[in-house]
Amino acid sequence: MAVKTEKKLTGRVPREAIRRMELPPFRANVLERFRALTDLTGCVSDAMDDLGLFAAIPATVLRPNLAGKRLVGRAVTVRNSERSDTVSRAAADKAGGMGEHEAYNLAEPGDVVVIEGLTGVSNMGGQSATLAHRSGCAGAVIDGSHRDPSASIELGFPIWSRGITPITGKWRLRTVEINGRVRIGGIAIDAGDLVVADDAGIVFVPFAHIEAVLERAEHITVGDNRQKSDIDKGVELSAIARIHYK
Repeated sequence: MAVKTEKKLTGRVPREAIRRMELPPFRANVLERFRALTDLTGCVSDAMDDLGLFAAIPATVLRPNLAGKRLVGRAVTVRNSERSDTVSRAAADKAGGMGEHEAYNLAEPGDVVVIEGLTGVSNMGGQSATLAHRSGCAGAVIDGSHRDPSASIELGFPIWSRGITPITGKWRLRTVEINGRVRIGGIAIDAGDLVVADDAGIVFVPFAHIEAVLERAEHITVGDNRQKSDIDKGVELSAIARIHYK
């Protein structure tokens, strides 16, 4: 049996800062079934509620840079923290601390970059977004800011974030962990969890609950479609109000 070799790392972060080199795959057709949901984040959020789970963030908190984009993929995570040295010292020493490139390096096509970052400084610039796109990443969720918005927009690379900034994070933050646990909007997310996002916001589905959430979300979608059909057919409102669609 051939021995699988470890990926060659970029060296942007210490090896011990990478919590997981590989992430477990989803079962066949799981992503396609999530993508087929009509109201993606709405019905996934409802399914999570029904199962006693909560990990939804509205678009008023993390805003999409591209209208009409839908995102379904596995989370590869990055945790950034504020640097202790001064900006002037870091810039003079050319001591950049950003290491999100390692997440792109470890990602599989279709994965989503999820960054616990800083607001007001960039956690992902235009060249970084271009590299993420080139690596096959489907998009990014950033609890913090990003910059060079035209680059990601021209690529059609969707980013949900707290906003845009001209200020580099290179001298202001340090990447301290890859593929570990991050907090996004106060919610704990693990590498390997499912990310779904659209114009309404983002929902994170814990890996252990993906199939249960999917089954419930599909049930909700069937009910929603039945109700929409009844509305389109002109069924009386009094009758619609008595039907338990989902």
